[in-house]
Amino acid sequence: MPVPVWSVDPRTGQRRERAATEADAAAVDRAVNAAHAASAALADRATRATFLRAAAALLEEEAEAVVAVADAETALGPGRLTGELARTAYQLRSFADVVDEGEYLDVTIDHAAPELIPPRPDLRRYKLPLGVVAVYSASNFPLAFSVPGGDTASALAAGCPVVVKAHPDHPATSELCAALLRRAAERGGLPAGVLGLVHGFDAGVALIDHPLVRAAGFTGSVRGGRALYDAAAARPHPIPFYGELGSLNPVVITEAAARERAETIGEGLAGSMTLGVGQFCVKPGLVLAPATEAGDRVLASLTEAVGATPPGVLLDARMRDAFVAGVRKRAALPEVRAGLPGEGAAESGPRSPDGSVRAGVLTVPAAYLAAEGPYDLLLEECFGPVTVVARYAREEEIGAVLRRLPGNLTATAQLSAAECGADETDGAQAAEEPDEARRRAARLLEQLTPLAGRLLVNGWPTGVAVAPAQHHGGPYPATTSTTTSVGTRAIDRWLRPVVYQDAPPALLPPELRPHNPLGLPRRVDGRFEPRA
Repeated sequence: MPVPVWSVDPRTGQRRERAATEADAAAVDRAVNAAHAASAALADRATRATFLRAAAALLEEEAEAVVAVADAETALGPGRLTGELARTAYQLRSFADVVDEGEYLDVTIDHAAPELIPPRPDLRRYKLPLGVVAVYSASNFPLAFSVPGGDTASALAAGCPVVVKAHPDHPATSELCAALLRRAAERGGLPAGVLGLVHGFDAGVALIDHPLVRAAGFTGSVRGGRALYDAAAARPHPIPFYGELGSLNPVVITEAAARERAETIGEGLAGSMTLGVGQFCVKPGLVLAPATEAGDRVLASLTEAVGATPPGVLLDARMRDAFVAGVRKRAALPEVRAGLPGEGAAESGPRSPDGSVRAGVLTVPAAYLAAEGPYDLLLEECFGPVTVVARYAREEEIGAVLRRLPGNLTATAQLSAAECGADETDGAQAAEEPDEARRRAARLLEQLTPLAGRLLVNGWPTGVAVAPAQHHGGPYPATTSTTTSVGTRAIDRWLRPVVYQDAPPALLPPELRPHNPLGLPRRVDGRFEPRA
């Protein structure tokens, strides 16, 4: 008997509507085979670019309906979701531009050089799409990291059809967005099967095991992502699995920075850790702050700002229960102090206590995190609006704690003007005559660099710009690879290089023919040739 998938309002815990039906193995097989059959239709670059732009336009045309449904299922609010929809449309158009430009194909030609020792044959390389991509939607971004999100957009741009496993927190949003993408595909002459959608836990397992699936993208928990990662590796023919799993996103506040702008740092940290009710993968979850009068001012400012933040609704009751239990377990550790509770908000007006939580701040001496023990719990992500402030008495404690951290998406240094070299105008002179403040700052960045894929100075990690230079990834468990899931380089995940050696020109694909009939940017004999 078909198992219904219900859309649930997290504000009340009540069912809204029956949004879909869980997919059994046969339904998954149909979706994957339909996607595989659509591969040939996606081969044309102009068709793909038109499809991506049409998808962006349809999302914008239906923005009111999309935002309304997404808000009803996630409680993220119309303002936040309107911005997320704009980001999602921008991503789609950005990848359309990437497809048009063609640099992503990485066309590289080395002509034959028989005079070399050993002789070099004629070599011509470019990249081809892998095939059907499985995308596992994120709970906290129902648009930008879900059905029409970055994994889907980048895979389609690469020429890979997609089957999305919808997140159970927003099934109606997923259905609506999938329908819009299929409509955009059909307008451009593509089969609707280019974008498949399945629901249900068992469907997700069947999807990663399907022999026609050639790669997978995931955003979610360490536990769920690791299970899928292991399943992808255990297949008879293993496939690449690009997972974003979890991140603590450490922040280090130097004593000089705390003296210089304690209140500003505290307020900025509060805004970042409570943004989206703390449900961002780049939420700052561990802060190293000095155990000094200046550090006290930072903590006072942080606590005041967090205390003024109204309770918020988490994405579902399961996450709310895990958050409350996680905060309580951490607060129960000896020497941990709870500046604010970070638990349920019973007096939250019309909101249900089942879905509403207060933001919280926990403090602990940094020395307790420097060695293995029960305080290791504080070095694990707690999904929701809470952060741990570890107070260091000596600079050496910063390094001791950082050396114990797993991989992260981001790492942030809050530095003073002197540590940033703000009084230096000549970069060459500053490099030759560094003062002690600059040397300390440089050492701190050296310590942070191995920990994360994005390093911030005097900023906050929440907010990931969609740009060619962006990198959203990091050492495990932040991600399972060294690639990015945000920015135009995300397309690289779904491509594989192929080289033709001494192939006659008439047998070469158009991308590699001698006279560059497609006008693609190329690197020929080591020299870059821009797009014709």
